[in-house]
Amino acid sequence: MSEPQTSESTSIRMIDVIRKKRDGLELSRPEIEYLVRAYTKGEVPDYQVSAWLMAVILRGLTRAETSVLTDAMLRSGDVLDLSELAAKKVDKHSTGGVGDKTSLVLAPLAAAAGLAVPMISGRGLGHTGGTLDKLEAIPGFNVNLAVPKFRSVLAECGCCMIGQSTEIAPADRKLYALRDVTGTVESPYLICASIMSKKLAEGVDALVLDVKTGSGAFMKEEEDAVFLAELMVETGERMGKFMVALITNMDQPLGLKVGNALEVEECIEVMRGEGPEDLRELCLELAAWMLYLGGVAANVEQGKLYAAKLIDSGKVLQRFRQMVALQGGDVGAIDDPARLPKAKHTQVVASPKAGYVNAMKCEAVGTACVVLGGGREKKEDSVDPAVGIVLHCKVGDRVEVGTPLCTVHFNSETKAAAATRLLLDSYQIESAPPTQKKPLVHRVIQGRK
Repeated sequence: MSEPQTSESTSIRMIDVIRKKRDGLELSRPEIEYLVRAYTKGEVPDYQVSAWLMAVILRGLTRAETSVLTDAMLRSGDVLDLSELAAKKVDKHSTGGVGDKTSLVLAPLAAAAGLAVPMISGRGLGHTGGTLDKLEAIPGFNVNLAVPKFRSVLAECGCCMIGQSTEIAPADRKLYALRDVTGTVESPYLICASIMSKKLAEGVDALVLDVKTGSGAFMKEEEDAVFLAELMVETGERMGKFMVALITNMDQPLGLKVGNALEVEECIEVMRGEGPEDLRELCLELAAWMLYLGGVAANVEQGKLYAAKLIDSGKVLQRFRQMVALQGGDVGAIDDPARLPKAKHTQVVASPKAGYVNAMKCEAVGTACVVLGGGREKKEDSVDPAVGIVLHCKVGDRVEVGTPLCTVHFNSETKAAAATRLLLDSYQIESAPPTQKKPLVHRVIQGRK
């Protein structure tokens, strides 16, 4: 979707845009729109845009520039118009972590509350899992729906979960690929524009952000997570959306299961009113904000109570089952998770000493899952949905010599041996218990509502 060119934009030269940002000056809206439009069309070369990206890494962007960049990337492709749906459109996005599986619970939960959840998700990369990979662990589940089918599923059951199509934010696809090979991924301004351009292309009214911080997150330091969260909230608000960001703990995996089919199974447990306490609690916290921003709860406290009631009633699992059926998945695997892919072998990893689990190298747990084949280190890598890790001990737990720390689910003994070494190294066991346990939600960065 191209924008009409103004006389100002036709006189813009890419070299001048590079120099201006190199010198730390603020770019105008026409300059940013020209850059995005011209690069998407192939009218400026990679090497010039690479130079501009590096200038952004070194000089940063202003809040206004970030907002304009997001808008230009958003409008480089199709923006879904879902005005035919009477319900408020609300989505959630996480910056990624280990065992982070809340989307599979939140989409049907919000839909059961009467909201529409048009969720366009991504795949795992590096040590973090991806929503699409988890969904594809359900036999037959199709994440590659055409837009008309996406609309019909959304209209029928209130939620639909798909991957990014070629029509959604094509500028982001090109820019991200270039950032990936030019050492320019880490800029919070570029991360913000990348995330927000894709999520706002869904046509949502409100967006809840789960910004992870800790050893298993991309942003290890909380101050970096807070900066990105504030940037995304402000950018969304500048574009007329209701926004909130929760800074949440990723110093240890979320829940007890890491790996695609295993995580689907754990989400089904939560939707049955069971599952690990930390996963259930975070689902309720995020759902509460979705229901509040979507206008079906008067406040967050009411939203949390309503979300818990919906889970306990069975309506959330029923809605998830309906979405799976509409997207071609085997609903029998939802009714009986034993039908999900299973690894051929399991192996217990036992504690080498007695004491207390003081900390976990969370990223190492995610890497262990990747080593098993449960994730990808390159985008073209295939994923084994059956492999993964089930945790038996987490931070604060007392262990003896031989206490099972976790169980590895594997299909390759060589990979299992490498993963086991990582897992043993990830557990930090000391004689005394940890002095304090970090809260699940560190802080909330709320927009104007």
